[in-house]
Amino acid sequence: MKWETFDALLFDVLDEYEAAVRDGANDEEAKIRCAALLAVHRDDLPYPNVNVVFDGVPYTELLAKMMLDATSPDPEYDVLLVDDPWVPQLAGIGALVDLKGPEVSAITDEGYDWADFNAAPLAAGEWQGVQYAVPVRSNMLLRFYNRTLYEQAGLPEPTPAQTWDEFFSDAEKLVRDTDGDGKDDVWAIDTYFVREPLTPTIWQSILNANGGSLLDDSGVPAFANEIGAKSLETHKRMLDYAPPGALGHGFSESLQAFRQGLVANMFNWGSVYKSTAVDPKSTTLTVDEVGIQVLPVGDVQAGAHRGIWIAGISSKTDELNASWAFLQWLTSKEGESINASLVGSFPARKSTLSGEPAEPWLGPVYETLQNAYEVAGEGHMWRIRSPKSDAAQQILADEIARGLAGQASPDEALGVAAKKIERALK
Repeated sequence: MKWETFDALLFDVLDEYEAAVRDGANDEEAKIRCAALLAVHRDDLPYPNVNVVFDGVPYTELLAKMMLDATSPDPEYDVLLVDDPWVPQLAGIGALVDLKGPEVSAITDEGYDWADFNAAPLAAGEWQGVQYAVPVRSNMLLRFYNRTLYEQAGLPEPTPAQTWDEFFSDAEKLVRDTDGDGKDDVWAIDTYFVREPLTPTIWQSILNANGGSLLDDSGVPAFANEIGAKSLETHKRMLDYAPPGALGHGFSESLQAFRQGLVANMFNWGSVYKSTAVDPKSTTLTVDEVGIQVLPVGDVQAGAHRGIWIAGISSKTDELNASWAFLQWLTSKEGESINASLVGSFPARKSTLSGEPAEPWLGPVYETLQNAYEVAGEGHMWRIRSPKSDAAQQILADEIARGLAGQASPDEALGVAAKKIERALK
């Protein structure tokens, strides 16, 4: 399940938060409620000054629940956990507090350094010049590779400078029959191919790396062209080097194949690194076997894609001070380090990434993450920012799936997607 890391992040970190607020200056107890992507419900937790209640909400229901709560005359939630594309929708209905506005600035700790955040993850919480949320679980689409399978194929370890042409040249040698029965049993790549909203992020990372964009400066779709079609062909070509049935693969299937040592490369969200390379309960691989870097270089630059979970404060909260105290700690350097150590959650602060990691395995991960933030920022590698972003992403999911399955040519699929998205965004 994609929920596992969120469960751990906001579940395990509470004990550390208790210590952080133990010496709070305010004697009056405050109680805040957080709508979060969790598989569990956690009852009130007693702190000296703050009780935190977490409500578990499945991903598919989370945005709708928050939108409904935000428009209720008697809302439940003080803190909202928000996926990268949702800020415009929530900001558009006035659901979130301006975290840099006068009211919050007056209660912000002097040591809370906004400039220390990397621009790409911080921007996920911004809309139309207002900072509505802060990154609590930064994530990037990254390339995982199995050093053992590269070595067995007689290939050098890939580098962040590897091009797509070089990637496919290696792929020819990475698909192999290892037991001599005449059937291939290891493959070069697995990633998102199935019809679902995150599959277009693979195509978009290639598009952006080739110098293309989803929208032009006026907000009109700009991907139905030669660059877009070439990028979709690249995405589709990966199927030639993927396991049988890969057209139905997404997050879970590609993750399982990589953890079992069946594929040499996986393009997936970097937050799964700990459970893929470190935790023996969930993987057959080791830290020494698993490399991590940005996606291959296109015509212009390397590829990546931003997927940041951010947290904001409800504009109707009665507990602004307690809510902001909690989020300040969670997004402080201390909070980031604890999250990374406990569950492998990625930090957004430059000082965390350049400092001494809490665990040795985090060193190369931090280096890659800093690189990915810079790559994503340079190439504007994120989903459409609009109150209609979910509708646009579903259109892309449908049409990219048709292109990958050969039900439409890349030109036709992207042409249809562009026309539909232009209408949807109006």
